[in-house]
Amino acid sequence: MEQPGHQPDQPDPVQPDPDQTDAVTQAALDTVSGAVELADREERAELELRQRRGLRRRLSLRRARRSDRATSTRRLSAVIGGAARRGATVTGRGVSTGSKWLTSQVLAMAPRLPVRDLATLRHQYPDRSPDQIAEALIEGASRASATVGVAVGAWSVLPFVPAIGVEIATETLSVVGIEIKLVAELHEVYGIRAPGGVIERMTAYVGAWSQRRGVALAPGGLVLAAGSPLARQLQRRLAARAGRSAFSLGPLLTGAVAGGLLNRRETRKLGRLLRDDLRSRSPFRDGWLD
Repeated sequence: MEQPGHQPDQPDPVQPDPDQTDAVTQAALDTVSGAVELADREERAELELRQRRGLRRRLSLRRARRSDRATSTRRLSAVIGGAARRGATVTGRGVSTGSKWLTSQVLAMAPRLPVRDLATLRHQYPDRSPDQIAEALIEGASRASATVGVAVGAWSVLPFVPAIGVEIATETLSVVGIEIKLVAELHEVYGIRAPGGVIERMTAYVGAWSQRRGVALAPGGLVLAAGSPLARQLQRRLAARAGRSAFSLGPLLTGAVAGGLLNRRETRKLGRLLRDDLRSRSPFRDGWLD
């Protein structure tokens, strides 16, 4: 499994202030890992459920799945809530849901996302075609982003008012992280990995997330320069994403339901747009070359 890390000797197009909300960005990374892990477990449980025979065994497995989902959702709620409380204490140092701040955080977070390469994906999804793996990745990411919305809504039932803005930022970064990871893995599945090192490659995938289509780089790569059309588009996308995150803060548990459904729908829509674009250019559109 490829575990990209930040490479300090390569320049980052937009450098975030190191004093700004390390806790919030780390919480987003933890939330991405937790939500993706839960989605993977649920997929395995569904496969096992289809293979089980007998009503009693199937009911037992369903109860175990519900219990596992509830436990994992509470764990993610605690991660998000803890980050929101810690982040609220440094609000005066620049923590906000502003699009420029979110852009810097996304660019700093992207190289740290746990992206799987093609060999790992084919090992984890044996005997599946590129399209079948892509569909599994889209459904898994949709399930993971829905879990984040539910977790935020569950925590906000008893809100810590000064932390609400940071809570929105944490959910926004978490869902965007899940979606950028999906973008990167879809490029792997269809054999169109972006060129360059980890930072250049993940920056390209951030641009692909913003443009809702696969990477098509000119020589020299892609730079999200401040004030460029692509940087402004990214900021608009993030501002819209932060606005949708507010749905998770609805009264009682209505926010959890609304946030979960909205996140699932938007992530699935993004994944299918990317899949269709990448498939049209893929060397694997007719199946694996080997």
